[in-house]
Amino acid sequence: MWWALKTIYEKGLLYEELKVVPYCPRDETTLSSHELGQPGVYRDVIDPSVYVRLPVVEDHGPARQGDELIVWTTTPWTLVSNAAVAVDPELTYVRARSGDGRVAIVAEAPLERVLGPGTEVLERFPGAALEGARYEPPFDFITGTEYGPKGHTVVPGDFVSAEEGTGLVHTAIAFGEDDFRLGEQQGLNVINPVCTDGTYDERIGPYAGRWVKDADPDLIEDLRQRGRLLRAETYEHSYPHCWRCGTPLLYYAKPSWFIATSRIKDHLLGANEAVNWYPEHVKHGRFGKWLEGNVDWALSRERYWGTPLPIWRCDKAHTRAVGSLTELRELSGVSLEDPHRPFVDEVSFPCPECGSESKRVEEVIDVWFDSGAMPFAQYHAPHENEDQFEARFPADFICEALDQTRGWFYSLLAVATLLFDRSSYRNVVCLGLILDEQGRKMSKSLGNIVEPWDVLDRFGADALRWYFFTSKQPWDGYRFSLKTIEESVRQFLLPLWNTYSFYVLYANANGVDADVAMDDADGLGELDRWALSRLSATVEMARERLDNYDATNAGRAIAAYSDELSNWYVRRSRRRFWDGDGPAFAVLRTCLVTVAQLLAPFCPFVADEIYDNLDGAAASVHLTDFPEPGERAPELEREMAIARETVRLGLAARAQSKLKVRQPLRAAVVVATGHEREAIEHLAEVVREELNVRELRFVSEADELGRVEVKPNYRTLGPRFGKQMPTVAAAIAGLDADRAASALRNGGRVAIDVAGTDHELGREDLLVAMKPLEGYQVEREGTHAVALELAVDDELRVEGWAREIVHAIQAARRDAGLEVSDRIVLTLAGDDALLEAARSHEPYVAGETLAVRVNYDGVDGGQRVRVDGRELRVAVARV
Repeated sequence: MWWALKTIYEKGLLYEELKVVPYCPRDETTLSSHELGQPGVYRDVIDPSVYVRLPVVEDHGPARQGDELIVWTTTPWTLVSNAAVAVDPELTYVRARSGDGRVAIVAEAPLERVLGPGTEVLERFPGAALEGARYEPPFDFITGTEYGPKGHTVVPGDFVSAEEGTGLVHTAIAFGEDDFRLGEQQGLNVINPVCTDGTYDERIGPYAGRWVKDADPDLIEDLRQRGRLLRAETYEHSYPHCWRCGTPLLYYAKPSWFIATSRIKDHLLGANEAVNWYPEHVKHGRFGKWLEGNVDWALSRERYWGTPLPIWRCDKAHTRAVGSLTELRELSGVSLEDPHRPFVDEVSFPCPECGSESKRVEEVIDVWFDSGAMPFAQYHAPHENEDQFEARFPADFICEALDQTRGWFYSLLAVATLLFDRSSYRNVVCLGLILDEQGRKMSKSLGNIVEPWDVLDRFGADALRWYFFTSKQPWDGYRFSLKTIEESVRQFLLPLWNTYSFYVLYANANGVDADVAMDDADGLGELDRWALSRLSATVEMARERLDNYDATNAGRAIAAYSDELSNWYVRRSRRRFWDGDGPAFAVLRTCLVTVAQLLAPFCPFVADEIYDNLDGAAASVHLTDFPEPGERAPELEREMAIARETVRLGLAARAQSKLKVRQPLRAAVVVATGHEREAIEHLAEVVREELNVRELRFVSEADELGRVEVKPNYRTLGPRFGKQMPTVAAAIAGLDADRAASALRNGGRVAIDVAGTDHELGREDLLVAMKPLEGYQVEREGTHAVALELAVDDELRVEGWAREIVHAIQAARRDAGLEVSDRIVLTLAGDDALLEAARSHEPYVAGETLAVRVNYDGVDGGQRVRVDGRELRVAVARV
């Protein structure tokens, strides 16, 4: 740290100067400009607002003795140190007589607002005509001569405005940047009657020792009693408070040490250009604009604890920056074991320039400089371990919340630029804030905070992490909801765990070796190759997105693949796992182990559990390499995607018709041509089984599946046409529905005539639906459509009953606590038609339920179920 500060000092960028700085009187320390950017610094407060009369003491230009300059302030406590009144030389001012006969001087623009209506304007003149006019100050604790020749006179100021106040500005040189700058320009002495603890000193008579803001009411009353108060009001505005203790800050002229960051603004902006920001808009937005408006860094702090400012100064004001403890020992002969106060304050040495004693200045430095020095200070570089520092500088990635754009992000960039002329990081993930479900900031006072341990105890760390990673981009912020975390468990973690449990269950039941690998799997089918290809695609996506610091879409890709693995590969391969098919086990194990490795950064505990049980070659999944993508089969992926889309539409049609999937149907009619039809035909058996239909038929246009209907959308057309809606509805009914639907699909519009005037209608104005052919249920999206033939004959109905019977038997097996591999004796009784269905499909029923024998001679006890309103009794017994 000392090395860094000495380097900055030797570049001529570290200096001491009297400036107005934001100051916390409770902590008795200065704040830097970027500390004012911390959350909660600016708060809406109500302060007193006073209009004060300052009598002119002698004729001057248009001003006459006894005229009253009217000034306005929201800081009455500064009136005790009024030094001058500032005016805009080019602004128009007036002498005006109010109803009480008193003559006031204000800017013309706010005249009525300040003095009220009916005021008589006596004279108009520019502000320059008032320059040099002397007046009586609001309080006489400090004489005008103490401020210099221009004390208690009117002076020109380039910051004066008539938009607020009166156009005449009360100026207290020690309090306010504009005031201080004006004092420098006009040669006014800086007099500060406020002590470091925020109380008045002995010069302010009866107010000495009082906290300045607490004195406001009494000061106002004092002005009122002496006839110097025109009006007192209240004023609501945003005011800065100390981000540590919440005390209102004072803008306070005091000597401080600064780093001249404004002189390297172009270098800061250049360093920022080399950084990748996520989200990108922060780079030139919140952070970039902050850099563009950069002001010098107020470095010194009046504290006991902290890194001592390594500046030694002699009586003749010669200064020396010390860059290390070794250098200090060489200068002083003292070896410090602890470089902090008070020990470092006791070390002095002869001034190298004049020989007089040099002592350390008392200040310590802003802790934000410590934070910015982290990259090299953690290695004690450059005094040692410089190779380690250089190997790790700049950092690949840092992450913090949006509020750190003016905190840690800035201090890291500023310190590195000052020392190395580059940023100390390459990439930034800038997080949003966490709000409650209503979008409010979480606060104990509002009672809307959430205890992290309660969430962890209820859902686990993995669920909480998954929510934060995948619910939305982290820089968008969160409306925190326990329900959303519960959804992440239900929609992702639980299905993944069920897929893993399924593998373990059937691998144990079939005696599959724990280390079964793809090398042992011969004869992979299309479904196996598809699962592995989709796995490679997911690995590619996850790597590409994580390389771009996009954990959200990487996680969503993993979740999508987990869903494909569970709801397509495992479901389509269930019979193979029952039969102990080696390739199926090898493929599923490979997929699960790879998913665990992909998932490790997101859900470390679940990932480790799955990996440890299915592989365990390394002590932890976190000690394995991140997966590399394997071979892809893009054409197979495309074909399977088309087949799955066809199945999705067909199942949606089933849901609309309220026909269970276990009920076989005669046919599904699919709209498909060209490559899409070829893909579905190639995987026709898969589609047919998933939809549980006997055959697939194809048509080339969705319109062949039914009749298109076009209806008015009353929500959009009603407000537009009002009482003409019956005519509009009739006109729409008269449209050629096929042509209208085609035009809308192609982005066109449809015209109708209403009372002799053409009106164009768009997609939002018309509801396009398809009325299916008699006996069919159609589900359509865009140009894709599937229609199911709904007629169920006796043969189909019986087959459906057989499937329902199998479903009932499987439930009875589970209720009896049987293992998946247990063979049973099955006994059925009940409705004759159901029993006949079981007999006619007995090989299927027995095979699906592992029944070695099926009895139809009655059931003692057993489970009662109903199939199509008919009763069936089921009993199972382990063999």
